Amino acid sequence: MSTTKRKGEFTGRHMLTIMVVFFGVVIAVNLTMAFMARKSWTGTVVDNTYVASQEFNTRVAEGRAQAALGWDSELAISDGVLTYHLTDAAGEAVVTPADTATANFRHTAYEADDRSTVLVRQPDGTFSGPVDLPDGQWIVEITTEVRGLDHPYRDAQRITLADGAMK
Repeated sequence: MSTTKRKGEFTGRHMLTIMVVFFGVVIAVNLTMAFMARKSWTGTVVDNTYVASQEFNTRVAEGRAQAALGWDSELAISDGVLTYHLTDAAGEAVVTPADTATANFRHTAYEADDRSTVLVRQPDGTFSGPVDLPDGQWIVEITTEVRGLDHPYRDAQRITLADGAMK
């Protein structure tokens, strides 16, 4: 058996190098993706699932009672300002004893981008406030106290922002 190497011969060292590089790339990509996933979303939907399950039926009943009111809302975001108008079944502005409402913005993929803002009631009955949101999909939940209701009125909408305005 000859121990001389011929030029261009595929050896065990070549195979070892290919395997180490291949699996090194696979492991590096997996670690990068795992780090990015962990950084962007914790996976926590509720802090305590038992408590959330106990409150579920109450929240459903509140939602059904709220839907039975037949109220309608208009939400708009333009030029860094959110405006929110709530009307009853007759088309009249809903009377709210509160001078403010709270708008919570939840990003659909990144918990770190979640934020909230206080909306101030204007003389015409609408609520408005400043928002600074990056473009993308958002879930907006507006909560306000309303005269005659036992619980705060909650309005949740899924919106898409592009160039700072709702689409």
